[in-house]
Amino acid sequence: MTWTEKRRVRVSGGEMAFVDAGDPEAPAVVLLSGGFTSSYLWRNLIPLLAPWTRVVAPDLLGSGDSETSDGADLRLGAHATHIRELLDGLGVERFALAGHGHAGGVAQLLALDADVEALVLVDSIAFEAWPAPRMRELRERVDEVDPDAVVVWLEAALEGGTRQGRLRKEDVDEYLRPFRGPDGLERFVRVARSFDGEGLKGLEPRLEALEIPALVLWGEEDTFVDAELAERLGDVLPWSSVALFPGCGHFLLEDAPERVGPILFQWLRTKYLKVEHRHEPDVGPIAVTLGRRPPGEGG
Repeated sequence: MTWTEKRRVRVSGGEMAFVDAGDPEAPAVVLLSGGFTSSYLWRNLIPLLAPWTRVVAPDLLGSGDSETSDGADLRLGAHATHIRELLDGLGVERFALAGHGHAGGVAQLLALDADVEALVLVDSIAFEAWPAPRMRELRERVDEVDPDAVVVWLEAALEGGTRQGRLRKEDVDEYLRPFRGPDGLERFVRVARSFDGEGLKGLEPRLEALEIPALVLWGEEDTFVDAELAERLGDVLPWSSVALFPGCGHFLLEDAPERVGPILFQWLRTKYLKVEHRHEPDVGPIAVTLGRRPPGEGG
């Protein structure tokens, strides 16, 4: 039993599951998550966006409820191709795009080759810094894991990537669900092996030419992808703002949904939908610092 109803479409690499919410004729927002997460990551944002946009939130192949067919390419460039196939099939030509973590790399590749009108990167992999040391170690030892070890590794990753108490048991269970049992072990191994970072190195010149609004959101305590990457992405993307969240880890959408959701929603309304921002009666503004940290401050 999944957390919400999902549609399914076959792309070149297999059958892809995705959430499709809102008016099909409204401007589209595509929310990407991947690796060891799924569209469940965006569950708090989808209801905010659906009254204004068409929200398409896929599970990348190998993740969530999408297939992980033998022989399917699960590297970043292939994921970008699969998402374009999905959107072409849905008749989505122009869209705003958000990507978290591993799927942030997919989002960068898509933004360079598709009609993306606004880009949001949340604790995203980037440049030569992927795979990170923890993921390189996992790739080297992935053939040694068994089903029990998979659960232990994923639970530790979720715990280490969020503030204590932010994830409920049902949240952890949903993230672990696709990776339980013998089939889950095979899926885990295939996803881990795909973490090679191919396609991200040397992207700076192309990203510098990407003249679209961009928002970079990051947990300052991210132990998977260092917060210094937020600064680098902000420097490279010419029309970008950077928001750093103290005390938050890699799973920023889990750590601070009450702050991240409204900020992301209002940014998309202003930069993508071109709707003038107005506060509701008796509701004050949400404070957040957009910009760069002073030189020498650690993340």
